[in-house]
Amino acid sequence: MVRNLNHDTFLVIRYVKRRLTVMVDIDGKHEWRDCIDVPGVRLPRGYYFGTSSVTGDLSDNHDIISLKLYQLTVERTPEEEKRDREVYLPVVDNLKLPGMEAPLEPMSGLALFLIVFFSLVAIVFAIVIGVIVYNKWQEQSRKHFY
Repeated sequence: MVRNLNHDTFLVIRYVKRRLTVMVDIDGKHEWRDCIDVPGVRLPRGYYFGTSSVTGDLSDNHDIISLKLYQLTVERTPEEEKRDREVYLPVVDNLKLPGMEAPLEPMSGLALFLIVFFSLVAIVFAIVIGVIVYNKWQEQSRKHFY
């Protein structure tokens, strides 16, 4: 939605008090639209901010004209300060990612028994059919009319 436009596009990424907000201006009207707003984001301190335009096999130009970075001073309680220092990996509270469903419940004894039983019946049935087909093939191969 930002390709081949005749005007500049803008993006604002704001992280304040464990809330990550991303807003975009892609219409060229200098009006911000919400893109995402995620509460409960905990980011570790001491990392760097970087940009990349890796597109794989596509040959697109991604020109980043400027970056403006600000460090906001936010009043924090000593408890918040201590809690924010203890973050070592980026974490989002109460966020379910696609493919990260709850683990499945273990199978009951009856279900496991039925699966094993019907699997064995199917294997025995396949072996019997295989032996019958093999014997028929042997009989056909022995009959030669000269």
